[in-house]
Amino acid sequence: MAEQAGQPTPYPELNPDPTTNADSTGSAGNTMAETAKNSKQHLHPHLTKPTDAQSTMNSIQNSQTVQNLRDGPAAEKARQEAAQTKSEFGNLASSRQTPTSQTATGQNLTHYHSFFYNLLSWENPRATAISYAAIVTFIFATRYVPLIKYGLKLTWMVLGVMAAAEIAGKTVMDQGFSSKLRPRKYYTIPRETLESMMEDATELMNFFVIEFQRILFAENVYVTVAAFLTSLLTYFLIKVTPPWGLTLLFTTVIYFAPLVYISNKEIIDEHMNNAGQIINQQTQQVRDLASQHTSKAMEASNSVIKQYGARAQEALGSAKQKAV
Repeated sequence: MAEQAGQPTPYPELNPDPTTNADSTGSAGNTMAETAKNSKQHLHPHLTKPTDAQSTMNSIQNSQTVQNLRDGPAAEKARQEAAQTKSEFGNLASSRQTPTSQTATGQNLTHYHSFFYNLLSWENPRATAISYAAIVTFIFATRYVPLIKYGLKLTWMVLGVMAAAEIAGKTVMDQGFSSKLRPRKYYTIPRETLESMMEDATELMNFFVIEFQRILFAENVYVTVAAFLTSLLTYFLIKVTPPWGLTLLFTTVIYFAPLVYISNKEIIDEHMNNAGQIINQQTQQVRDLASQHTSKAMEASNSVIKQYGARAQEALGSAKQKAV
């Protein structure tokens, strides 16, 4: 015990020699690398292979099924339809050109005449069908969805959240959270945009004003008659049909009446020509009868005038003879 107590306590080697330190450090590093390698072999394979998910995704993307769906006829057809729809909307937007035709008073029409003609003539069927579906969806949404209620609800919720965030931020951090979201410069509408919008709105209003006057003053009598029948039908339908129903009905008629005419143009034109010929014949007969009756009336009136004139002359002659 005494000897053990007298022996110095062994301490680790602290040799400042760099060669010795390098050897010891290298051996320690090798030992740690081998330990990590051995421990890595016992880990879960999904943890030791971080690229397995990526390789799985690549294998799925490169699979025959996905390629068939991506490059198959259905996908190609969808891409073609999307491209054609985009092209048709572009054609519809570029159709807003002032037409060369004028009104009966010599005034130029608006570019909305060309736009609505292009829209309702189904020259771009996809764009026309989508616009009709959008209008019908809006009609049903306004009928069955309380849009005003939801709009007010969204407004008070957003304002409440922003106010609460601002108050909480100033209470806790002396700086409101809503203030941090504030932009450096508030958004404003450029003057050029406003002028363009006002010009477009003016053209749209003038389109309706011009068309109303053309119908009112019978620039096209057939259109005036059709407007008369439509207003008369609306007068009776409004008593039994709700406004949204009438809007849906007339929207459908406005969109699909031109399509029916275009699809059956030859037959409709033939019947219209026949009807026009019959009307012209009847009109001519009425004119002939009127001219005959007028001529007879003129002859009768002339004969009566002559008779009364002769009688008057005779009466004057007899009066002169008596006076003499």
